[in-house]
Amino acid sequence: MTAELVRGQNHPLDRSRVEIRVTAGSAVMAGVTLGDTQGRLVGTEAVAHPGAPRRTGVEVSRQAAAEHHLAVDLDALPAGVHRVSVLLALPSGIGAVTAFGACAAPAVTVTGVDGTGIAHYAVTGLGAESAVVAVELYRRQGAWKVRAVGQGYADGLTAMLHDQGLPQAAELAAEIEDAVSRGQARAVPSPAPVAASRSERPVAGPGAAQGPTPAHPPASESPASSVTAAGTGIDYRHPKRRSTPAPAPAPAEAGPAPTVPASSPHGTPGAPDGPPAPVAGDAAGWSMEERLYNQVWGMFEDLARSVAAYRSASGFAESRMEQELDQALSDPRHRLGTAADAARATARDRHAALVAQARAALDRDLAQLAAESAVVEPALPPAFARWDSPVWQGYHVPSERPMALRLGDLHLPEVLDLRIPMLVRLPLERGLWIDSGTDAHAAGPVPGRDVTRRELGSALTDGPPDEAAVRRLAMETAVAIAARLLAVHPAGDFAVQVIDPGGTAAPALAPLVESGALPAAPMPGAQGVAAVLEMLTRRVELVRTAVRHRAGDSLPPDLDTADQLLIVHDFPHGFDDRALTRLRYLADEGPAVGVHLLMVADRARTREYGPVLDPLWRSLLRITPVPDTHLADPWVGHAWTYEPSLVPAGSQVVRQVLGRVTAARRAS
Repeated sequence: MTAELVRGQNHPLDRSRVEIRVTAGSAVMAGVTLGDTQGRLVGTEAVAHPGAPRRTGVEVSRQAAAEHHLAVDLDALPAGVHRVSVLLALPSGIGAVTAFGACAAPAVTVTGVDGTGIAHYAVTGLGAESAVVAVELYRRQGAWKVRAVGQGYADGLTAMLHDQGLPQAAELAAEIEDAVSRGQARAVPSPAPVAASRSERPVAGPGAAQGPTPAHPPASESPASSVTAAGTGIDYRHPKRRSTPAPAPAPAEAGPAPTVPASSPHGTPGAPDGPPAPVAGDAAGWSMEERLYNQVWGMFEDLARSVAAYRSASGFAESRMEQELDQALSDPRHRLGTAADAARATARDRHAALVAQARAALDRDLAQLAAESAVVEPALPPAFARWDSPVWQGYHVPSERPMALRLGDLHLPEVLDLRIPMLVRLPLERGLWIDSGTDAHAAGPVPGRDVTRRELGSALTDGPPDEAAVRRLAMETAVAIAARLLAVHPAGDFAVQVIDPGGTAAPALAPLVESGALPAAPMPGAQGVAAVLEMLTRRVELVRTAVRHRAGDSLPPDLDTADQLLIVHDFPHGFDDRALTRLRYLADEGPAVGVHLLMVADRARTREYGPVLDPLWRSLLRITPVPDTHLADPWVGHAWTYEPSLVPAGSQVVRQVLGRVTAARRAS
């Protein structure tokens, strides 16, 4: 049975050789891009288009047409390919259609090479767009899925290729237009037979050259024999832990190949009829750290798209029920009696069935993500781990800086118990603003608030947030982030500076001061503000000059070249116009030379400066000391609930870690 997909929804593929059938209301160009885990293209050789219709594992048509049959052999793709995106574009000069909104919506159907339907997606909602990414086939944990994308581009093919990271987007788009205009027609043969084992194919890295195009079966070979020669379907064993080669292809005359059952929507991960068992670090990358980083963000994107598909399907079911009820009851003569009751019952039953189907698909995806989270979380290194992770008990000062840092957790209301780590790349390109005001947290409870209230104890109450409690939690969040930054950098490569004019942050700063990570308590008053800002401004100016003139050896010997984190507490108390100017300068110029800003402030109190601080507010990443739904993802725009990564109550882990950091710094 062919699955009907809505935008963002995915569906598992139970075979490696598929055909992608495209129908459109006008002549369109169809192409395929081969991307990495992030969907980025390594070069023009990763695009199959009318001017170059064959790439390893894929083949497309040479001409623009209203119908296309694209061939994809997933097992024949280079090892670095994790996403196969199907592109549709309206060529210039062919007909009068310049936007998809002016013709019937294109539709894409993924089938087996024998024509068996797998998934269908009608790309609706397009207007001025002249190019669209219709669907993508993507690999997760050794298994392939198809996802309905429907991402349109009003600026055409060039914008679409540029969005996938191709530097030569304009040149390639012109080449494709030229190839289409020549109108060279060619039939698309079936893809090459699947190799007997993945290990028998050469492994191509991200920058490997394009290999030869596989041979195609003779034209006399029937579709049935092609299916038989394709093997037995998906091998659910982890590709890196295979003990024996995959089954050899069956000869064509031996009869139909055995059928591999599709994964059950509610199957247990790792079961014979379910998805493969999750493995920590099962993502692309040169190191285990990079693989875990990519895996975490893959989980984030999967959860975002799965919930988006569920919400879209639920909204569609609600709209359809309303339309059916309006249509059934539009005639006043039929609003009463058994006919009206039957119409209402039918509409509600159909609505319930659609919602149940969407929820079943969501539950299937959530079960896989929960199982993956259960194996990934314990495997995370200190930079990615929660403070209650056992990895901190065996902590030692690293010799290299990590690629990313965990700032907290993210979750959605559809699944409160599934937390995705929020990772940011290092060095920090943006500063942080921890909102210590109560206005930002007084809109009532948010999803997950009760869970966090139990974790944070008496800091939160059932009523509006207490101002003193929120301010204390904000500074504790800042100290936890500072301690993590100190812990994940090599000894002596990172330092912390604090501005606390009122001296009210002393309790939260105690772990930093007592361990020696912060040499002394911050100097109070405006004098302390000026001293720290002057020191850091001097450092930024000297290092910028040295970098510009390539004169690093000329820096003064007393200058601390370690990366610096400036924590500003109780802002704007103690700041005059000169101090404010220096703070803006550090926020703009500091990150490029290793000076990063962490503001702990109440946004409402900073408004007394008028619009002068608006650029600073907008340039910093805002996080909160209590859960809040204010972070939006770039894929589907969900409002994610952010929770800070705080130290468990009564735990001494931060003091122990900072003690080791200080000892290593003194030894070095």
